[in-house]
Amino acid sequence: MKDVTETLHIAGIDTPVSRIGLGTWAIGGAMWGGTDDNASVATIRSAVERGINLIDTAPVYGFGHSEAIVGRALEGLRDKAVIATKVALAWGDDGIRRNSTPARIQTEVEDSLRRLRTDYIDLYQVHWPDTLVPFDETAATLEKLREAGKIRAIGVSNFSPAQMDTFRRAAPLAAVQPPYNLFERAIDADVLPYAKREKLVVLAYGALCRGLLSGRMNENTTFEGDDLRKSDPKFQAPRFGQYLAAVSALKDFAKARHDKSVLALAIRWVLDRGPTIALWGARRPDQLDGVHDAFGWQLSAQDLADIDEILAKYVTSPIGPEFMAPRLRDAKI
Repeated sequence: MKDVTETLHIAGIDTPVSRIGLGTWAIGGAMWGGTDDNASVATIRSAVERGINLIDTAPVYGFGHSEAIVGRALEGLRDKAVIATKVALAWGDDGIRRNSTPARIQTEVEDSLRRLRTDYIDLYQVHWPDTLVPFDETAATLEKLREAGKIRAIGVSNFSPAQMDTFRRAAPLAAVQPPYNLFERAIDADVLPYAKREKLVVLAYGALCRGLLSGRMNENTTFEGDDLRKSDPKFQAPRFGQYLAAVSALKDFAKARHDKSVLALAIRWVLDRGPTIALWGARRPDQLDGVHDAFGWQLSAQDLADIDEILAKYVTSPIGPEFMAPRLRDAKI
């Protein structure tokens, strides 16, 4: 079964990469109300069977648990997968903090390799910019890992163009991972044009906006335990109602114009924006069933204009994903 029909090339990685990647933040359990490990393993293996070879994870997702599940799921399938993980977030009793010190990076890469059950990482990304460490120093640390064969390509996440410019003085940069979806488009003003100009691949995280664009939510949807959507402003009244109304209108538009689901529309929108990969979060195999519907068609200029009109009509108080940004660490650490 091969549902994914579009790929692109990330510099430093020989394998063509699927333009839909599996996002595994929720698989870690923490901040998502828990997880089912067996279902998570089945989901990752189902993704690979469908042609989704990019598996994106991070140490902080479940505080090591997501990486461990990815490693377990890919045993015997490592040659079929492109593993993207991240570095430079630390956690403890005081919460999550950014930490790009060389010592932290050296510790993290070994921990990630062990949890992932592999001897190399395809794409290693700095999770959030740590302004207490010069960006070119962080880049130089990662470049040593690349030269040692522990990683194949270097990426950053949540970086601005100016920060990427400094970073690239000391290491080749292959990819950038920002939040990007129909509802969260800040990168249109800076990061996306920069990526196009500098030939960076954009891994769009939150392509379905924490499930809002799946088309499966309604006004009675609730979230359990430590699910981060309990504190996400998009899921609080009155905004939640605005976004649900927009999704309903987008659902009708996608059906009438293209005979597609709103989920397929949301993914296609991301794919049509440039050198982009849409990260699709899933915790059960059936949540991947719509993958094939995102391929084989495109949105026209009129489609894009009509979509923007829908959003302007229904979402009268839009808000970005800023609530997810982790804090800076103490400068003395």
